[in-house]
Amino acid sequence: MYRYSISFLLTFFVITSVSLSQTSPSTGLVRESQDSNFQQFINRVNAAASQDRSAIVDSFMLAVPAFPFIEDPVAHFIYRGNVTSVNVPGDANGWSSSGYPMTKLSTTDFWYTSQVFESDARLDYKFILNSSSWILDPRNPHTVSGGFGPNSELAMPQYVQPWEIQYDSTVPHGRIESRTIFSNYRSATYSLNVYLPPDYRSVGQPYPVVYFQDGSEYINLGKTKNVIDNLIGYFYIQDIIAVFVTPLNRNEEYAGSLRDQYMQFFVYELVPFIDTLYNTNKARHARAVIGDSYGGNISALISYNHPGIFGNCGLHSGAFQPNNYEAFNLIVNGVNKKDSIRYFSVWGTYENPLTQNMRAFKDSLLKKGYVFGWQERHEGHSWGLWRATTDLILRHFFGYPSGVSEINNHPVEIKLDQNYPNPFNPSTNFGFRIVDFGFVTLKIFDLLGREVATLVNETKQPGEYKVKWNAEGVSSGVYLYRLQVGGFSVTKKLLMVR
Repeated sequence: MYRYSISFLLTFFVITSVSLSQTSPSTGLVRESQDSNFQQFINRVNAAASQDRSAIVDSFMLAVPAFPFIEDPVAHFIYRGNVTSVNVPGDANGWSSSGYPMTKLSTTDFWYTSQVFESDARLDYKFILNSSSWILDPRNPHTVSGGFGPNSELAMPQYVQPWEIQYDSTVPHGRIESRTIFSNYRSATYSLNVYLPPDYRSVGQPYPVVYFQDGSEYINLGKTKNVIDNLIGYFYIQDIIAVFVTPLNRNEEYAGSLRDQYMQFFVYELVPFIDTLYNTNKARHARAVIGDSYGGNISALISYNHPGIFGNCGLHSGAFQPNNYEAFNLIVNGVNKKDSIRYFSVWGTYENPLTQNMRAFKDSLLKKGYVFGWQERHEGHSWGLWRATTDLILRHFFGYPSGVSEINNHPVEIKLDQNYPNPFNPSTNFGFRIVDFGFVTLKIFDLLGREVATLVNETKQPGEYKVKWNAEGVSSGVYLYRLQVGGFSVTKKLLMVR
């Protein structure tokens, strides 16, 4: 028995080349004549004497940087063990129990299958051993939790992990209050979690409100509290209140026989309940309802049937098939409500037939003149997709206008001090430093993005500067001040208290 060193093995891979042809299950993408280190390894094992094969496998396993082993655009799924069969079900094949069958290298315990995916794809998967035992990939530490537990995650090289779902200790954090509400329409009690932003005030300027279906999953699996904290903290969205609603009978309430009663509860009981307890903006453009899968179905029904209450609807892979595509047909073929409802939808290319439905939904509404934001990603029907795109929906509905929400961390080019005093009445001071000659603007905005004052608007030499703002005549509230030098900008909050 012998072992190859990692450097020898990689050198061997470079010297030898073979062709590889693989086809993507979702796109039909074919790559020909692709030099493949993995295929060279397979050929090497097959050409070796039986007694030497395990040693070659051992050396290869030591050289692999991560599992699955990726040679873009090919992902090689690998399993080692004394089993009779291994299959790979997942997002890419509809979670079929037959999945992708793995091939065993003769006289070894090495199993593999090679599949082509888009370079920015992100997919959930598992292994099935002996046609019965579903397990995580033992060599892949990366998992994503879903409604049925964790799955292993395949992230291709160009996929960008969502920064906004992580807890950030440098931004202020909102709080969550637990509530219950009894519904006469459903003769049942619902559990709620209500997010209040860090600077929440019970008086003054009211807050937009976002209602989430599958509330506990949006919090626990979607990391939505972190998302909202980070978006507010980095000035990507306005301060908002978020209401997370946990269903009692999900399938029936979102898609079945209880959907009408649930809709009545939502509109006529839940919304007034929240409006009574909190300082909410009651305008339709200041409310949004968001849901995933069947939660998207009921969200679409609620907003379309009650556009005076909900002027914004977010759809995470909206599953419109219930009741013979009731929601889809109602919105696409019904009265045009383009002046009342805005949509933002996210779906994956690995969700057929839902993928085709969402494309048709998007095309139909755009043709009818609706404001419709959307994004299609190379992913499947999972919380891995939804948690990474909640920020897009929130920014579409409640983001600051262009030019106010830009946050660039460039401490060398510009630094901006916190205003002092803060809170203030009626004047406050600003200090900033620039290191390059350039055109400088320092402006004040309200939370709707409207310009309140321009304090600096001229070319300046490098150096330190101080500016005073007398806010006499400006009403109490939270404002934003933004310093821009060339292409760099920094935005911070300030508070006027009369």
